[in-house]
Amino acid sequence: MDHSRRQVCLRVVYGIGAVLSGSLINGQAQGQTKNVAKERVIKIQAKKFVYTPNQIVLKTGEPVVLEFTSVDFVHGFKIPDMNIRADLPPGKVTQVRLTPDKAGEYDFLCDNFCGSGHEEMSGKITVIG
Repeated sequence: MDHSRRQVCLRVVYGIGAVLSGSLINGQAQGQTKNVAKERVIKIQAKKFVYTPNQIVLKTGEPVVLEFTSVDFVHGFKIPDMNIRADLPPGKVTQVRLTPDKAGEYDFLCDNFCGSGHEEMSGKITVIG
């Protein structure tokens, strides 16, 4: 192979390599901007007559999984102002996903009667901007 033809072949190979490596770099950068925000998991225990924790602070736009474990009874979980509700059967993990879009304070409560003291089973989610 003569010298000029060899140089053309090398330039083509290097050019293809540059294009491919640029595509990979750009693809990685684009992939990073397309990543969905990772959900924060908050573990909550429900038992007569308390949620632990019963005070939760979230950020607007933050995807969250509330992961409930009920110890003793089929408790309920309700956030009236967010239109969220779930049953919490004992011995099972129940996940409630939410992404708050408005700052404020949101009360939550047990809406399955669980005995004397049931009316005290409540908590508060504070969403900050």
